[in-house]
Amino acid sequence: MSSTPFAGNRRTPAGVKSQQRVKDILQAGRDVFAEKGYDAATSAEIAQRAGISEATVFSYFSGKRELCARVIADWYDEIIDAFESGLPRDGSVRQQFAFIVRTHLRLMLVNGTGLCALVLSEGRTKHHDLSDTLTDLQRRYTAPLMNVLAHGQSVGQVRADLPLRLMRSLVFGPMEHVLWDATLAKRHLSQAQIDTTADELIEVLWTALQPPAASLTALAQFRQDVEEASRRFEAARREK
Repeated sequence: MSSTPFAGNRRTPAGVKSQQRVKDILQAGRDVFAEKGYDAATSAEIAQRAGISEATVFSYFSGKRELCARVIADWYDEIIDAFESGLPRDGSVRQQFAFIVRTHLRLMLVNGTGLCALVLSEGRTKHHDLSDTLTDLQRRYTAPLMNVLAHGQSVGQVRADLPLRLMRSLVFGPMEHVLWDATLAKRHLSQAQIDTTADELIEVLWTALQPPAASLTALAQFRQDVEEASRRFEAARREK
């Protein structure tokens, strides 16, 4: 698993019982933060759901901020691990790009929109005590896409006239709108609906990422192939 900006804050419990307790706290924290958001969530309710005292929560985490940061960091780790373990290494740039878009939408929406809403709302709040944390985490989880786009530029399959940071916004911007629509409406999308949306986004975004001359090059190649096929056909006809 990739390290996070809060790796140093993750105290490793010594015993099995303590390790399970931390898991219980994190699961309860994930549920409460997803349901109520950061401001409305309380450490008392998290402790109650975990079946422990509030003091026990503070024996593992310094406060709500650290606990929320850990919950989000763990969720981002799950997304990053899914990218890294499932990315088709031998696939084309387009296949890798499609995998990242589809996986991103699936993981953000299939398990509910609560954590997604938490990240989208708190990450956009200026001077929020979680905003810097979320910014660092987002840089990490967008890295797989950036690597795919950089490779695509190096082999001429992705346009080189735009900087990578703008293409990152080009890709994640539309996906964020899809996520906002789902979270604000509190809609539960089926796997089929998510995949259909992902396919539509992939088609539109990949077209926008193509080198400006890519379509002309493809058309020229097609014309060349047709002319070559016509010459072979004519040569075969004359031999008869």
